Amino acid sequence: MRFEVQRLCKEFRGRNGVVHALEGVTFSAEEREFLCIVGPSGCGKTTLLKVIAGLLEPTSGQIIFSEDTVDGRPRSAMVFQEHGLFPWMTVLDNVAFGLEMQGVEQEERYDRARNFIEKVGLTPFGNSFPHELSVGMSQRVGIARAFVADAQMLLMDEPFGALDTQTRLVLQEELVRIWKEHQKLVVYVTHDIEEAILLGDRVCVMSGRPGRIREEILVPLHRPRDLSVRDIPEITEIKWHIWEMLEDEVRKSLWIPS
Repeated sequence: MRFEVQRLCKEFRGRNGVVHALEGVTFSAEEREFLCIVGPSGCGKTTLLKVIAGLLEPTSGQIIFSEDTVDGRPRSAMVFQEHGLFPWMTVLDNVAFGLEMQGVEQEERYDRARNFIEKVGLTPFGNSFPHELSVGMSQRVGIARAFVADAQMLLMDEPFGALDTQTRLVLQEELVRIWKEHQKLVVYVTHDIEEAILLGDRVCVMSGRPGRIREEILVPLHRPRDLSVRDIPEITEIKWHIWEMLEDEVRKSLWIPS
């Protein structure tokens, strides 16, 4: 199984003219890969995920999954920075909701939902409502909901961006643990260079608007990983290399000379 984005372009037309959000985006990913995409604010990272998920139509280009051009897109689940839980549903019902939409029988969908709620350590909160949860707990519910759907691909849009450092580090570890167990293709968007290196098998670096893939970087690290990898000279070199590309793009967007 292989996933490819080929020469993808996306334009938005409004009263002030045409905004070129993505231009010629091309990359591929393998089954069970954890691919991170990092780029400056406003470069089209979220737009790219929405096009892949089928929430937006591309202006041109194509998405290929395995050997077939995808019309409806591969079966995917998306996790946003805002968890998007239904406030009138319990944790259990939120996690099971996607399965209900797939037509899964009640007993099976609740069994599967409870299994993933356990995996994210929230079994005591299965009957709680979103307003009773912390932000970190809500994001764990979102991760459980994404994995329980048994999607072929998980699309994650800065899911830990709003969390404090300690909570973010713990949830990064939990995400990787669940991913290794279920071996889904993950496309993970972030603006955090260290997060991309810590999580990803590869890192795609995007340019400023219109978003393009400037470079793909293989992360030469075995798993499991921890924060100590930041001190490895080769990783420090990669981090600074990515930052030099991003700094250039950020300066352009702010009209600050390099």
